[in-house]
Amino acid sequence: MPSTVAWWRLGSSKKGIAVSLIVAGVDGSEDSKEALRWALAEAELRGASVRAIHAWSMPIAFGGPYMPPQPYDGPELRDQAQASLDAAVDEVAGECPPVAVERVVEQGSPADVLVRAARDADLLVVGSRGHGGFAELLLGSVSHQCAQHAPCAVVIVRHPRS
Repeated sequence: MPSTVAWWRLGSSKKGIAVSLIVAGVDGSEDSKEALRWALAEAELRGASVRAIHAWSMPIAFGGPYMPPQPYDGPELRDQAQASLDAAVDEVAGECPPVAVERVVEQGSPADVLVRAARDADLLVVGSRGHGGFAELLLGSVSHQCAQHAPCAVVIVRHPRS
């Protein structure tokens, strides 16, 4: 069972209130898969659906005097993001998930995309660490931004490390 780093944000308790939509941030990291597991279990308990969201962005093109900027194919990057989301959801939820799971891929910074998506949600669930940055930190920048700015309750789930 994953350990929860942060439970309901102060003043946002939904205890006893019906929850219809749980948004889960999924970047393919182990923490995000653990967050999706938690979201699915919570949705099953509350009779809610899950919207699994993967955010992607265009990489910065580098060029110089000896190397022209490299073009990026937006649709190809979006397809890669969709494949990453599909693989993570299929791994965690299996072929017959216990609740409805909507898969959404959106271009933008992960924190911005998730905070925007949380406007329609009763609960936002994210992993404590994603793929970026400093692995030794307890809380990543995306989970921190979500906890600070989401308009709904936020659960941050940490993957148990050996």
